[in-house]
Amino acid sequence: MPVVCLMFNALVWGLSWWPFRQFEAAGLHPLWTTVILYTLSWVVVLASQRGAAREMLRSPGLWLVLLAAGTTNTAFNWGVATGDVVRVVLLFYLMPLWAVLLARLILGEPLTALAGLRILLALGGALAVLAPADGGWPLPSSLADGLGLLGGLTFAFNNVMLRREAARSPGARALAMFTGGVLVAGASALVMVGRGLVAWPSLPAPIWLIPLVGMALLFFASNLSLQYGAARLPANVTAVVMLTEVPVAALSALWLGGGSLDLKTAIGGLAIVAAAMLAAMERRRG
Repeated sequence: MPVVCLMFNALVWGLSWWPFRQFEAAGLHPLWTTVILYTLSWVVVLASQRGAAREMLRSPGLWLVLLAAGTTNTAFNWGVATGDVVRVVLLFYLMPLWAVLLARLILGEPLTALAGLRILLALGGALAVLAPADGGWPLPSSLADGLGLLGGLTFAFNNVMLRREAARSPGARALAMFTGGVLVAGASALVMVGRGLVAWPSLPAPIWLIPLVGMALLFFASNLSLQYGAARLPANVTAVVMLTEVPVAALSALWLGGGSLDLKTAIGGLAIVAAAMLAAMERRRG
């Protein structure tokens, strides 16, 4: 059952790009959709975890978790809703590279030979994915590429900070992450509205509230599934199972027209996934 729960979470996130695009086509920007989706989870956690808000406000480390988790969800949701899903997901999963560097900087973890190997694999994969077809520097070619990179970096930072704040209660940590999802996406949306780049939230008809509420419930269930599965399985198993999000997102995007896959992206993607697998192996040895 824990494996099934983790796979359900990966399935929801791997397919999330499609409803985000449907809501955007209907007039609801991904930033506003993110705010609405995380508000439900935020309300539930705030109401059910007594003392979590007080603990979060008194823990500066959890403020960083709030910022990192909020930026992660904002960047990922915005990226997959507007860019090539395959590229965004692969660039997001460069997080093993960032995790090595951040764990060294924040937690003082040593750089092992296996960590060096996954750095090289992840970097090589990133260069292959970002390399322009007509030559040139391997740099992000769109806002979505940049959002994928940013989301992976902040997700790695979020995971490192959660490890540093392991003594905090699960309720306070969860509240910090959901609060971040609401505040960061909401602040980003307001800034974009102020600059005339994003419209205020709207839907063409009240009937659209039904799938929106359904998606919010689905996201809440996926987060509960992640917590249930991750608490009952070794970290290396969790990491491997969660990687199923990559083929789910890639295959669904290729099937439904949300992305494309050429040879260099495929090779780069294999290198990035291999780096993530090595990260799981290193956790097991540790």
